[in-house]
Amino acid sequence: MIMKDPNRERRDVLEKITSAAELLERSMDIRLIPENGACLAYAVSGARDSNGVAVVQGGIIRKQEKPHAAGPCTFGAGMDIARIVLTVMKFDPGMRCVATLRFSGTVLKVAESLLLECAMFDPASEPTGISTMDWGVAACCKEGVPDVCYDTGSAGKDGIIRFFGEDPIDVTNNIIMISNRIINIEL
Repeated sequence: MIMKDPNRERRDVLEKITSAAELLERSMDIRLIPENGACLAYAVSGARDSNGVAVVQGGIIRKQEKPHAAGPCTFGAGMDIARIVLTVMKFDPGMRCVATLRFSGTVLKVAESLLLECAMFDPASEPTGISTMDWGVAACCKEGVPDVCYDTGSAGKDGIIRFFGEDPIDVTNNIIMISNRIINIEL
């Protein structure tokens, strides 16, 4: 069995998520970005906590009507998005990447037309004392990890679509395909 060099894997993870963020900056429809920014995270294999998850620090935001990475890609910076990817990895250790986008019924229909498996959870059904990120994502993964996990929002919270994949290129390609299909469609 060949042992992986943990430092090399961390460098590879940072390179891949940085490349994906740059691609999203060039190609993503800004209407997909939630008010607080879109998130992108990619974990090293076997990650156990946020220190093993690289994120775009500050997310991908709107700047001068274009997508823009708010900060560099780094490990241990995004607790919420890290919890999502760590939860997904409990169900499928190979699914190490997640991106969060603004919910739109149109975007969901386009994702379904691309034959992406979509699962929904209702935040109003969340048990007390459990985080939405943990409970909602886990609820969507009971029968396997879908390509998309979404909620339509609740009182005071916007809906979010979460895209899952093995690496940032898988996730980014799905986001770009959706961006290309919604260019002339009102969200």
